[in-house]
Amino acid sequence: MKKEQIEALGFVPQKDIVYNKLLPYADKLDNESNEILAKIKANLGRAVQLRELWPGALFWTRKLANYMRLYGRKFSKEDHVLFIQLLYELVTLPHLEVSMMLSFARPLINLLKKKELLSRDDLELPWQPLYNLYEKILYSKTEHLGLNWFPSSRSGGAGKQKVLNFIRKRSVENVLKTLVKSCRLYFPVASTQEMLDEWRPLLCPFDVSQQKAISYFELFLPTIMAPEQHDQGFRLWFDELMSLWVSVQNLPCWEGNLVNLFARLANDNIGYVNWEPYIPKIFTRILRSFNLPVGTSQMVVPRYLANSYDVGHVVLWISSLLGGPGNPAQKQLNGLFNSIASFYHPSNNGRWLMKLMKLLQRLPASVVRRLHRERYKKPCWIADVPPTHRLTEQDINDFVQSMKQPVLLAMFSKTGSMDAAQALQNLALMRPELVIPPVLEKTYPAMETLTEPHQLTATLSCMIGMARSLFCAGRHYPEGPAHVLPLLMRALPGVDPNDFSKCMITFQFIATFTTLVPLVDCSAALHERNDLTEMERELCSASAEFEDFVLQFMDRCFALIESSTLEQTREETETEKMTHLESLVELGLSSTFSTILTQCSVDIFKVALEKVFNFATANIFETRVSGRMVADMCRAASKCHPAEALKLFVPHCCNAITHLTANEDVLKEEELDKELLWNLQLLSEVTRVDGEKLLAYGPQLVRILQMALHLRSKQGYSLACNLLHHLLRSTALIYPTDYCSVPGGFHRPLSEYLPIKDWGRAGDLRDLQIQWHVPSAEETAFVFYVLDLFLQPELQRLQKYAQGELDMSRDEVLQSLSIVQNCLLGAGSMLPSLDGPPVPQTVPSLVSLEETGLYIGVEYDTTRENYREAICKVMRLLLRHILEQSEDDTKSLFAIIKIISDLMHFKGSQKHEFDSRWKSFTLVKKSMENRLHGRKQHIRALLIDRVLLQHEMRKLLVEGSEYKTIHKDLLMDLLCLSTSTYSQVRSKAQSVFFASLATYNFCCRDIAPRVLELLQPHRSDITQQQFKGALYCLLGNHHGVCLANLHDWDCIVLSWPAIVRTGLSQAMSLEKPSIVRLFDDLADKVQRQYETIGIDFSVPDSLVLIGRKMTESQGPAPSLATPTDMELEQGLLMQQSRNADAVAKYEALVKDLLECLDERDLPWKFEHMAIGFLSLLLRDDYPLPARAVLFFTECLNHDALVVRKVAISAFGGVLKQLKRPRKKVDVIPSKVSGVEESEGLVGGDRPGNLWLQYQHSLLPRSEEEWNATTFVEKTHWGYYTWPKKLIVYAPAPEQPEDPTLGDMNERERIIYDHFSDPEFVDQLIQFLSLEDRKGKDKFNPRRFCLFKGLFRNYSDAFLPVLKPHMERLASDSHESTQRCVAEIIAGLVRGSKHWKYQKVEALWQFLMPLMRTALSRITVETYTDWGTCVATACESRDPRKLHWLLEMLMESPLSGEGGSFVDACHLYVLQGGLAQQEWRVPELLHRLLEYLEPKLTQVYKNVRERIGSVLTYIFMIDVTLPSIRRTTSPHLQDFTERVMLRLKPLLEGEEEIQNHVVEENGVGEQDERTQAIKLFKTVLKWLMASAGRTFSTPVPQQLQLLPLLLKIAPVENDDSYDELKRDAKTCLSLMSQGLLYPEQIPLVLSALKEIAGSSSWHARFSVLTYLQIMVFYNLFTLLDDQESVRDVRGLVIRLLEDEQLEVREMAATTLSGFLQCGFLCMDGSMQSHFEALCKTRLPKKRKRERGSVVDTIPSVDLVRRHAGVLGLSACVLSSPYDVPTWMPQLLMDLSAHLNDTQPIEMTVKKTLSNFRRTHHDNWLEHKQQFTDDQLGVLTDLLVSPCYYA
Repeated sequence: MKKEQIEALGFVPQKDIVYNKLLPYADKLDNESNEILAKIKANLGRAVQLRELWPGALFWTRKLANYMRLYGRKFSKEDHVLFIQLLYELVTLPHLEVSMMLSFARPLINLLKKKELLSRDDLELPWQPLYNLYEKILYSKTEHLGLNWFPSSRSGGAGKQKVLNFIRKRSVENVLKTLVKSCRLYFPVASTQEMLDEWRPLLCPFDVSQQKAISYFELFLPTIMAPEQHDQGFRLWFDELMSLWVSVQNLPCWEGNLVNLFARLANDNIGYVNWEPYIPKIFTRILRSFNLPVGTSQMVVPRYLANSYDVGHVVLWISSLLGGPGNPAQKQLNGLFNSIASFYHPSNNGRWLMKLMKLLQRLPASVVRRLHRERYKKPCWIADVPPTHRLTEQDINDFVQSMKQPVLLAMFSKTGSMDAAQALQNLALMRPELVIPPVLEKTYPAMETLTEPHQLTATLSCMIGMARSLFCAGRHYPEGPAHVLPLLMRALPGVDPNDFSKCMITFQFIATFTTLVPLVDCSAALHERNDLTEMERELCSASAEFEDFVLQFMDRCFALIESSTLEQTREETETEKMTHLESLVELGLSSTFSTILTQCSVDIFKVALEKVFNFATANIFETRVSGRMVADMCRAASKCHPAEALKLFVPHCCNAITHLTANEDVLKEEELDKELLWNLQLLSEVTRVDGEKLLAYGPQLVRILQMALHLRSKQGYSLACNLLHHLLRSTALIYPTDYCSVPGGFHRPLSEYLPIKDWGRAGDLRDLQIQWHVPSAEETAFVFYVLDLFLQPELQRLQKYAQGELDMSRDEVLQSLSIVQNCLLGAGSMLPSLDGPPVPQTVPSLVSLEETGLYIGVEYDTTRENYREAICKVMRLLLRHILEQSEDDTKSLFAIIKIISDLMHFKGSQKHEFDSRWKSFTLVKKSMENRLHGRKQHIRALLIDRVLLQHEMRKLLVEGSEYKTIHKDLLMDLLCLSTSTYSQVRSKAQSVFFASLATYNFCCRDIAPRVLELLQPHRSDITQQQFKGALYCLLGNHHGVCLANLHDWDCIVLSWPAIVRTGLSQAMSLEKPSIVRLFDDLADKVQRQYETIGIDFSVPDSLVLIGRKMTESQGPAPSLATPTDMELEQGLLMQQSRNADAVAKYEALVKDLLECLDERDLPWKFEHMAIGFLSLLLRDDYPLPARAVLFFTECLNHDALVVRKVAISAFGGVLKQLKRPRKKVDVIPSKVSGVEESEGLVGGDRPGNLWLQYQHSLLPRSEEEWNATTFVEKTHWGYYTWPKKLIVYAPAPEQPEDPTLGDMNERERIIYDHFSDPEFVDQLIQFLSLEDRKGKDKFNPRRFCLFKGLFRNYSDAFLPVLKPHMERLASDSHESTQRCVAEIIAGLVRGSKHWKYQKVEALWQFLMPLMRTALSRITVETYTDWGTCVATACESRDPRKLHWLLEMLMESPLSGEGGSFVDACHLYVLQGGLAQQEWRVPELLHRLLEYLEPKLTQVYKNVRERIGSVLTYIFMIDVTLPSIRRTTSPHLQDFTERVMLRLKPLLEGEEEIQNHVVEENGVGEQDERTQAIKLFKTVLKWLMASAGRTFSTPVPQQLQLLPLLLKIAPVENDDSYDELKRDAKTCLSLMSQGLLYPEQIPLVLSALKEIAGSSSWHARFSVLTYLQIMVFYNLFTLLDDQESVRDVRGLVIRLLEDEQLEVREMAATTLSGFLQCGFLCMDGSMQSHFEALCKTRLPKKRKRERGSVVDTIPSVDLVRRHAGVLGLSACVLSSPYDVPTWMPQLLMDLSAHLNDTQPIEMTVKKTLSNFRRTHHDNWLEHKQQFTDDQLGVLTDLLVSPCYYA
């Protein structure tokens, strides 16, 4: 930055927006920005010191956010830090409501975005407050009870709404996550250790807390530190978490979070982490996470789909691993792409495709980002990548080569070519010479072909992305530019009227290329200059073709236009508007044409101009479709060189029009002559050019306007209005006038300037030389002359008409209005905004809430009449007149609404136009940017566009517009229109009304009461239409303000009761479905959007200090002084009164709603609405008033189900508010256990946490023991490490006594009285045991919370009343009664947490028999509810507290009394309880296992499945994770050994294992073998159940079962198999997908080898299918171990020579797969081995005697020969999409065997037909690999012989 500027500003700005310096009024901006910044600092600092969060602090934070949009970070470093500290304190205020928190968080994120501006020395932020905030919102303890409403977190409404809710809840979560990501850079050095201490105790793999801990690690752990601080950073946790990740095999839900953390670590610390030992594991897991289908029969484990890795992070990780000594990651990456390359082929499709495409698209981008960081980025405080680990040129080469093949395949993918195009764009930046030629080779043929247009679209879109690399490749790829002209010429036929998509992509292609190339004929330079290189000479001579190109392009366009005239494309009756497609073509055509002309030399331009002019004037076009296109082309021509073009067009059109209207009668005609219309249209488009050049033709144009504006024909005067609009716009606006790719254009002589050198040149921000059009004094005068001439008389006429002095027909009114509107649209930027006195005090505030005006380059002339005010006055008069006299004149009303909207908001550009231009700007920027070198090297046109957008943004960003009386009048007019008679008028007016509400400060508070007035019940003058309009105004549109639900007590206090009371209004009729729907929507929207409004707005003193620093800071000095002590006192008082006022309003609202509910005549719908509103008002920081508690208690027994449901959920919240605090104490675990914890990390079952475990001998069985026991409720404490402070509840004697009647408060008394009343309880239980929706009901957590709350708050006070009911319900086996008693019991058990020992014991004495009864009556409908009941009761409870329950469940689950079903259910319920207790009940698990082992041979399928699931839970605790000791729970190994002994009989016999179904109660004990089969069926169920649930796979144990499985599993794909075979097949599939540790691989392979020698061919066959999946899913781990690769290869080649045909064929398939995924490679030894086998001689066929037994066993020789042929065939089929060098020879070898005996002949035929099928697409390319002789042989083989030959 220049020195003068820094002195002018008074500080060094952090980072300015550069585009501001290029605006035409750039010199004024420094003063303006300083003024605004001084105000922001003063007022923000002041607001915080005066403790005013709303409106003060919020209002000025918004201003700060907008300041950053306008000027970037244009403040000093000191201010930057202060702003961040201030906002950080604000965001982490403890009582802040969520919406305010978000409003502070977003600007804070923006301030932290550019991390290079502030180093860790400049700024430090504590992490604890953020963690507390995140915990409070995302893991809220009270949200589920309805005490905290976050923005739309509750579900409700239809499906679409649910999605929206989800998104909004997510948006809070996303903002918080982004906030943490931005802040974690500045966490203090010590924070890593603190975080580990905080979250390590949560690590318990069986518990949900593990997910929470890991996601916290992922989010919070800082990874960017100075290298010398790494010991306090990632080194503290890297080994621990990495070994955890490596040891987990089954993809639990938190594995993805770990991957994200590692990816971030790798990216932030390239060269500081040693990844080498982990690389094969990383790539194996990445490959697995794509879930690719492999092998012949694969089942997918559902959790692999749900929990797979996020591609974005995978890509980041891979790109960070590349490089370094030896570049080991690149070898694995080659392997990865080799193994998945064939999945990219367009003929393959599946749900995995999206992921693979994402990988392809993002990986090059990520590597480019890394290269940019290593080579081109400005150095900043973040440590650089050490030189040893930077990417070398060779590394880049290798990377690009490895990606080339998949990308070229993916170009034609089913998902479209976008992903491939983006990948190519980035690859071409790095290595153009490797990537561009192969794409060009595909592009040229695609341009020739007529039959495959999709090839053309795909190749062109890829070329567009690579356009800049083609030009600027320089020394790497010098022949690039030579392709430009051939490509452009050949693209022309793509402008094809019959194929829309081809046409669009061609336009895009031509536009992209011509933007980069000056279209100048340089061939003359060959004779004038002799300093040209060979390449430049070539280009010069080629550039002679440019003129041809332009003319041919125009011919194509003319043909396109002629084929799309209205007459040709429409029947008479159809619409006259352009269709969507046509408008897109029009857009494409005009923008491409204008690009071409902008880039032309003057000579070519003149030729083109003449051609267009002749085309436009020689024909007459209809004005709807083709006319618009031609006019667009003419406009493009006149924009480029206005002087030349206007000279041709204006006189021609003016003469034609004057000539055609010479006759007076024309003015009165309804239908005008086509030629007249066409000339008007042409004129109106041609005038959209540089205003200064237009002035010369002013008088002519004004004459035309005077005539044409008053034509009777609507089509005629609309075109004239367009002309008026464009004439005014061109002269009044500020805009750049040239977009040429080189500043100054191409008009210099060739001797001094050679355009060839500027091919593909980027714009230079320092020297853009923008030519601005700024209105001159003459132009301004001309604008006002036109307005006086045309606008003034119209306004006078309309005023007279409105006052009744003049008669006008409707059409005339409409014509006048459209003239007014077009004048306003044309000259809007010259007219100052509406002004006047502000509306007095809508909101009290101690800081000023002023409007910030921005200078937009216009000096308003105050001496002239302000037409904006004049129009405003006349419109309001006219509106009154029309509404009174002729309300059905809707067209005029539409026009007036539009004009009102423009009066308020239009300053020369429209918001929606700006948004769509911003979008298209970013799209173009993305498709043409250079991410490698950065530094904004865009093309000049794009940079100019961005500067213009900056100017437009300044016009549109009016923040904090003051709300003035004139606005109020217009808003009242809009409200009047919004409640008028006609629905179309209403909806148009409403949308303008909502847009305006969002514009002016606090106007809603003024307008809302006006809307509510219309809904007052006693008004009799309101029509139904007004009523509906008013309701719509309250409802708001989907993204704007909702007046019914403003986030503010003052408004809700008025609006909610008013909405409820509309139920009493006369205009309200529930017969009309539209009104009913409106009320539903209103109630739904309030329910959805409401979030708890704060009651406590206190500001702590620490914030006041930061505010003080801010008002005292310098550079720029704040505009106001620091507040005085008196003001500070006043601020404190205001804060107190504000808080008191909020509480008062809250109570008033509750009272008001209850009064509404007392109204007799209120319809039921409104009663429900009011109850819904009331339930939203529960809070966790202020208790519900007693009247409301009474109301909800009574509602529990309301007649309506809806009301009862609301009451039940509200009641849980009320009880939570009344919960009394309990005493807690710290315990030191080592004191309780008497064991000192060892140093270092030791997790799992250890002496130090034994006391937490369930031990039968030590259970508390008396009051003393009970009181002496330390109960720890949460299951995860103590498993991994102990927390710093272990806080538990104090023993029972130290806890406060149960409340007596005397010391209850009023709210508690109300509940106590009702629940002690038998009649009330009787009624309640009756209601609760009704069924709601048959077959859909489940255990209801809300009802559970109700009972839990009752028993928690009142101890056992209500048990006597409830006991008889519970006994009655338990003995009734109906579904709903059982569910009801289950809910009560769960609530009882959880509520009795703090009861004294006697009470607890008495409770269990009562409960145990009751539950026994209930469980014996269990049914299909209720067993899940009982499972939930027990699981809920046991959740987060110390098992020693529940020993009665656990012992009762353990009694004898499989008694067999109630039949198999009851047994299965008992097990299910027991499992629910034990699963919640996880690792704390090893003793019970041992007992259960002992009990189950003899019963594993169950006959019933449902019991078997349940046992399988229970076994999974028992062995889940037996994990092998790092730093965790072996568990004391049952061990899997011992169990497997015992099972294998019992399965022995099956392993020994050779015969087929059948599924013996023996009649039940068969006499005597069945033989061992049958028992073993039954046992095996149960074991299979267990294997299947555990596949998705455990953390590590017990590979050695599974291997013992493998021989059995392979023997049983069926070979063919047939679903009619019995259960045994199906299960065996599933198990095999699941096992083969398992992730293997390197040390397990040799075990698996030796087991497979052994089975491959078995006598059953089924087993040998299955070995192969198993191998296919296993190898693919552990690819890189296997490749890392050469020994294993040799073993696998030997095994497959051995099975190729198997005597069984099916096995041989399978072996061939397997081999071909391994070759294809790059696991084995095709080398000489393999080829010669197969060729040798092929040559095995076959014995001669002996002549057999007739009738002799045919010798069917194939001879050994035949098998060997077949093996050789199969081997060759496998090699051929292993490369389906290309022809490697060894392929032709193998095909020749194969063809020699075409006439061998079967099965050889069959194999050869299949191979050849497959070869033909897969190579058919690109045969032209593949042909090149063969010699002529080979081709001859092949052709004979592949073409079937003629039948007649």
